[in-house]
Amino acid sequence: MLREREIQALIDTALSQRKFAYAPYSDFRVGAALLTDSGEIYTGCNIENSAYSPTNCAERTAVFKAVSEGERAFRAICIAGGQGEKEPSDFCPPCGVCRQVMLEFCRPDFEIILAVNNERYEVYTLDELVPKGFRL
Repeated sequence: MLREREIQALIDTALSQRKFAYAPYSDFRVGAALLTDSGEIYTGCNIENSAYSPTNCAERTAVFKAVSEGERAFRAICIAGGQGEKEPSDFCPPCGVCRQVMLEFCRPDFEIILAVNNERYEVYTLDELVPKGFRL
């Protein structure tokens, strides 16, 4: 279970990553901060594409960056998203594809923080967000 200090650091990082989003079609900017078991934080933002299918979510960007650098053990991720440059107004849960990627690389007790700001956030485990998820 994460400590409050860790949660706040992940929220700050995810919110700051929104500025890097490439979202010319939706203007919906998402940032993510992924905490590894070793204590490293990998970041991600959403990257849209006019063909839509090649679009990559912030969560997958962070996971793929970490995996590409040899990380395979993860503790938590924070996700924050909203319209334009304004502060998010609601929670931004991961899409189905991102949930499946998390199932591939994360333990059932992996924590997912959905944040609007430092005061308004919710924490779930992967098993809570994906009951009976497909794993090999």
